[in-house]
Amino acid sequence: MKAEYRSISPSPGSSFRTSIFEGKEFIASWHFHPQYELTYILGSSGIRYVGDNMANFEYGDLVLVGSNLPHCWKTVGEQKEDVRCIIIQWDEDLLSDWLEKEEFQHIKQLIQQASRGIHFEKEKAKEVESKMLELIELPPFERLLSFLQILQQLAIHTNYKFLAGQGFTSNLTIKESERVNLIYNYVKEHHHQQISLDAVAEKVAMNKDSFCRFFKKTFRKSFFEFINEYKISMASKMLINTDLSTSEIGYKVGYNNLSFFNRQFQKFVKMSPSKYRKMYRDI
Repeated sequence: MKAEYRSISPSPGSSFRTSIFEGKEFIASWHFHPQYELTYILGSSGIRYVGDNMANFEYGDLVLVGSNLPHCWKTVGEQKEDVRCIIIQWDEDLLSDWLEKEEFQHIKQLIQQASRGIHFEKEKAKEVESKMLELIELPPFERLLSFLQILQQLAIHTNYKFLAGQGFTSNLTIKESERVNLIYNYVKEHHHQQISLDAVAEKVAMNKDSFCRFFKKTFRKSFFEFINEYKISMASKMLINTDLSTSEIGYKVGYNNLSFFNRQFQKFVKMSPSKYRKMYRDI
């Protein structure tokens, strides 16, 4: 077993599932399922976890998750709008009889690469937004045809980004997956503070050394790298969405030393906070 298993059934009269999720926040913890999943964000923002990858999400975020790849979306900070997203989920055998046909060569390649998770450019994502919304109301046969057109449109666009690292291991026990969810939630609640290794190890009922080995094996990074990555993800969101100064943002995400905050931002984003803010405001 890997992560938290979720059971998914097709939409009525259909061979795959199409749904719109709406709520104050995402309710799913870190989980996996054998179905492939295409998720498009229509409202809200936060942090997305796919395998060992962590990144911000907002309106226009489109991600394809492969079979049994652990993932979850988390809202963070004050939200101006509720969560709203389109989710398409399908079993591998939905397309298996077609993938060897010449017409499906691009879709076949896309499906094969989904094992690491794929993030599509926002411009390409918005091109398929209306088609994805229409799926909900279409009759089953037309829904399937439109779904294939969406996959083809995404598949011929090769400029997408892989998410999980090639060496990511997802073969976690249920108990280990519960630990991951506890860690995610603890960091979300306490990221603005100085998080001690002893405190988080105690939270998941492990000694410090065992916790460090577990985290490194699971995420291929140290826990403190993870914390800094989370803090910088929060800071980058605030640089875009608020008028707070760089120093105020650094303090709000838990950095008491401004120069250290700037160094960490440069490390993870490859540019300074001021340059990052200017880039988005120019856009």
